Amino acid sequence: MNVCSVTSQPGARMMSLRRNIAALAAFLLCATSAAADCANTEFQGQNFTYCRAQASDDLRLFLYANETQVYGNFRTVDEALAKEGKKLAFAMNGSMYHPDRRPVGLFVQQGQEISRIVTSEGPGNFGLLPNGVFCIEADRFTLIESRSFAAAPPECDYAAQSGPMLVIDGAYHPRFLTDSDSRLIRNGVGVTADGRRAVFVITNTPVNFYEFARFFREYLELPQALYIDGNVSRLHAPALRRSDWGGLLGPIVGKVVDASTPTN
Repeated sequence: MNVCSVTSQPGARMMSLRRNIAALAAFLLCATSAAADCANTEFQGQNFTYCRAQASDDLRLFLYANETQVYGNFRTVDEALAKEGKKLAFAMNGSMYHPDRRPVGLFVQQGQEISRIVTSEGPGNFGLLPNGVFCIEADRFTLIESRSFAAAPPECDYAAQSGPMLVIDGAYHPRFLTDSDSRLIRNGVGVTADGRRAVFVITNTPVNFYEFARFFREYLELPQALYIDGNVSRLHAPALRRSDWGGLLGPIVGKVVDASTPTN
């Protein structure tokens, strides 16, 4: 039956129209959410912001603007990209670093190894083994435990080592305590099993390691996740009208887009 020809049931037509409008609104909302790089969410009573990158995206690690100076903040990275007709879609601090902003552990920028991998146990969160390496390859992302990486390193255009691992093959780091009172603003990265998507997360409320790992495993359903840093964690997300400020950063990770790309 051609519903457009029915004239005796205005109430039914009105209900159908309302359903169609509601369905269209839901579709548009989902489409907008799918297209957005970053989003805020709540999980288990805590607040998080996560940003997604596809393997086809231009995701880079930034450290040295020239031979002696680090970029240090999101603004200087954006200024450098503007000369290429590019800009940051989002960015955050990309790995741990020494007081002089040199990266702790392995760091690869544009295929060049800036610092070497560290596989020994040591002090602090970085040395809480297993730690890991986030690697940006030509067509995929990989997140690998550091000793496994050292034994068979992939070809990384960019790479950063940090630690500890939060989620390893779907399991939590064995030394995490569910009731730890060590809570900080933290950030990290997780990767899908097929390596096609990386998700960067920053907490908006202080969390412990177990709570942070749980967000990656249970909410994002990612089999591998790596802690990047805490207390110095910062996010640049123009779509959320957010760009955190603070002291000079070491490595920065960011998704690069054309300057003409609209902010979602």
